Amino acid sequence: MFLGTFTPRMDDKGRLIFPAKYRDQLAAGLVVTKGQEHCICVYPIREFERIHEDLRKAPVTSGDARDYVRILLSAAEDLIPDKQGRITIPAELRNYAKLEKECTVIGAGHRLEIWSPTAWEAYLREKEEKFAETATEVVPGLF
Repeated sequence: MFLGTFTPRMDDKGRLIFPAKYRDQLAAGLVVTKGQEHCICVYPIREFERIHEDLRKAPVTSGDARDYVRILLSAAEDLIPDKQGRITIPAELRNYAKLEKECTVIGAGHRLEIWSPTAWEAYLREKEEKFAETATEVVPGLF
């Protein structure tokens, strides 16, 4: 499980090093792809395979499903971190997330998300108060 917030720096070649506590979970391989709100999602390879199996169940007659699958998979890259736990984030994804040197990496349970610090701070400003005030069930049966 991925938890926490970290602020690594990306080098000039687009390489990002993951926090040591995540490296074992990603050592076998990972998939990076576009996420919502213009972040980059990072999935352990086995988790992405599970997600892909679920996506295959979506009806091909649904335009929304076709659109989602096309965007998600066409932007996806499978990678293996180097011995230092670094990956090179593809230029298309860096542009999509507006990443420069500073990055914010958040744990989101079954995945990591990579954000530009500006976008992450704006997201928190917009959503954090709503989170604090939540008084209704958001996830059925859980909260």
